[in-house]
Amino acid sequence: MLCGRTNVNKFLIEEQRRNPALVGDFSMLISDVVRSCKAIAQGVSRGSLAGVLGDEGRDNVQGEAQKKLDVLANQAFIHHCEWGGHLAAMASEEMDDIYPIPADNPRGKYLLVFDPLDGSSNIDVNLSVGSIFSVLRCPENCSGAAPGTDDFLQPGNRQVAAGYALYGPSTMLVLTVGNGTHGLTLDRDIGEFLLTHPNLLISPDTREFAINASNERFWEPPVQRYVSECLAGKTGIRGKDFNMRWVASMVAEVHRILMRGGVFMYPRDSKDLSKPGRLRLMYEANPMAMIVGQAGGLASTGNERILDVQPTSLHQRVPVILGSRDEVERIERYHREHESGEDQPFRSPLFSTRTLFRVD
Repeated sequence: MLCGRTNVNKFLIEEQRRNPALVGDFSMLISDVVRSCKAIAQGVSRGSLAGVLGDEGRDNVQGEAQKKLDVLANQAFIHHCEWGGHLAAMASEEMDDIYPIPADNPRGKYLLVFDPLDGSSNIDVNLSVGSIFSVLRCPENCSGAAPGTDDFLQPGNRQVAAGYALYGPSTMLVLTVGNGTHGLTLDRDIGEFLLTHPNLLISPDTREFAINASNERFWEPPVQRYVSECLAGKTGIRGKDFNMRWVASMVAEVHRILMRGGVFMYPRDSKDLSKPGRLRLMYEANPMAMIVGQAGGLASTGNERILDVQPTSLHQRVPVILGSRDEVERIERYHREHESGEDQPFRSPLFSTRTLFRVD
């Protein structure tokens, strides 16, 4: 495969030939997803010129204000993916329930889960946003009848493929079908995604982490411990200086990690005890965990690997810690030590009054 000369269709066909488990029109399904991402990239790039900025005027199922581009991106996925005969149903972060393929369209063997526009809070200030998607096999019991919500509730380790599109200075598609993680860049002159970053690998260690520091007072003790050690730099027990980043777009955060290493954290916190995490398991955490894992990294809730989490609802939220393997394993260890009480020397008086584990 020649880097920069293999287009996305050839890449997909070759991957399907290597993996007989990718049955049916799998490559055509991903081609439909790619067309969706191209259409969204066009809308994002035009911004105010297309009149697509600003709020839609209603909230989504998550209780978050929808942007106009959220709605248009969601419609793009449905429009490009519902008719091809490759899917049985779709589920989106922007829709309350699943979207079965209409009865007048042929029904396929796969399920598509997607976040049509991740980081939409960045749209109006012209920062990077993206789309995230995940492909699951439709269980045998849904091949004859219309799928239900339960058919989507599969752990991430059963994903067939996962990917994201990044709408930045250049538009990139990052994709895994279980045989490594690969990056393709949109050549706007010919309208094709070309393979530019084959076999991406994440360095196992790093000097960079990303977290929303404004929530520091709500973090769990293991995360407090990890971040304080990083901030101590050369004078602390890590013996090296770290840089802190935060873009407020998971696609942008993960892409930076794939390009140069790092760890991204959106941990469980005590800000809203009704929510066990901020990010959605099905639409964000699972696909990104597969992408990162196939690039040699790890993804965890702090207490278990994300790909092993059994979903219980379509819009379930989980804590997310992902990136360079050594750092994620360290944070997992800090969680275990906190649970067992082994981290007593590292505890701060702060945690005796504000913590998920004790209420005074």
